[in-house]
Amino acid sequence: MQSWRVWKRRRLAWPGVVLLAAGGLSAGAVQAWHATQTSGTPAAAGSTMTTDGRTIYHDHCASCHGTSGRGDGPAAAFLNPHPRDFTTGNYEIRSTESGSVPTEDDLITSVTHGLPGSSMPAWKGLLTDAQIRAVVDYVKTLSSRFADTQPPVVNIGKAVPTSPESVARGAAVYKKLQCTACHGTDGRGTGAIARDLKDDTGHPLNSTDLTEPWTFEGGATARDVYLRFRTGMTGTPMPSYVNTATDAEMWDLANYVLSFARKPAWQMSADELHALYAREDADAKKHPVERGRYLVDTLACSQCHSPIDREGHVLRGLQNAGGQRWHLGPWGDFVTMNLTSDRETGLGSWTDDQIKNVLTRGTRPDGSRMLPFPMGWTGYADLTPQDLNAIVAYLRTIPPVHNAIPAHDRPNIVTYLWGKFRVLIMKEDPALYAYPGNAGSARGGAEVQ
Repeated sequence: MQSWRVWKRRRLAWPGVVLLAAGGLSAGAVQAWHATQTSGTPAAAGSTMTTDGRTIYHDHCASCHGTSGRGDGPAAAFLNPHPRDFTTGNYEIRSTESGSVPTEDDLITSVTHGLPGSSMPAWKGLLTDAQIRAVVDYVKTLSSRFADTQPPVVNIGKAVPTSPESVARGAAVYKKLQCTACHGTDGRGTGAIARDLKDDTGHPLNSTDLTEPWTFEGGATARDVYLRFRTGMTGTPMPSYVNTATDAEMWDLANYVLSFARKPAWQMSADELHALYAREDADAKKHPVERGRYLVDTLACSQCHSPIDREGHVLRGLQNAGGQRWHLGPWGDFVTMNLTSDRETGLGSWTDDQIKNVLTRGTRPDGSRMLPFPMGWTGYADLTPQDLNAIVAYLRTIPPVHNAIPAHDRPNIVTYLWGKFRVLIMKEDPALYAYPGNAGSARGGAEVQ
């Protein structure tokens, strides 16, 4: 077994990104975290840090996009949308024709300002302009398409100014192009029939909430939105409308989409916030599985309940199947539960109440009690009945994976007492180790020795 201290440093190269996806860190916090991984302090303009693109990429980008650029970094399994696979040359945010690679300026803009609504932070102020250009140059080497093609840039015609008339025309275009199928009649999903969206690689996607323009990945100006219709978002269900709508119609549609924008929460009054949360609560009741998926992602359940290799990658086919082994000081070794719907080794044969009890009270079906760590069930004790029902509803949808989890390995009495003495008398923090590999019965644990 590889030593904990060596492996620990590798594993801690990515949890900040996971917490961002789960809502646990602000974008600014993650940006600062990214920048300090190598230097210890954020890079500033005029920094003397390296301008070698490959080094910058591996220091700051590989945790999500993978060392080879295939979108398979350690954090990738926990992010929605999934990190870009640079080797394909397919990019969503571009100023070029459908199916083309982006321009260098497109890439520089994405790195500089980030992609709102995703885990891609803005690197402006954290990397210098020279460093951003260097990492973009390196990313382009990961796909032969940049060497083989000259991307045709969209010729943007005269913009149609926003007006009541343009918005009205845009509403007709919205209906004509069947935008309601994904975005609903109100831009926030009401009446949408396509709710289980996936990208071209099969990873889940959420349709953009058009009432929240600050989450638009490519920007929230009329020009930005027009370009999404004109170029399409390659790799996603969002097509190009260049052959199904006129240029003027796409401008009208952009104006209509921007008319959906609501006031952001940080500008709302108390009454407005109350109304917003009441509406979101009503939506959650209508779609409990979606709400449950959101909660499970936010609580970062997969981060512990999925076995991983030395680099932090989830072992193939075992996401949410448990088997990650933890050592917690004098209390011994714990192996995380199998959260899939497998009836023998997962939650498939558990009742709803049994799942809720282990989640909020730390009580297993056999009546035994869990410590309040490393599973922080005490923090979930105040979840509302509605949210608990939603979590259970989502867990029921996770495909079964047979992965029998061993029982808690308790230490002998001498080890236990000595460990408690060190914690209570010597005031030492209890040692917390997490090990790579699958401690369960499924194949995959042999990948890490």
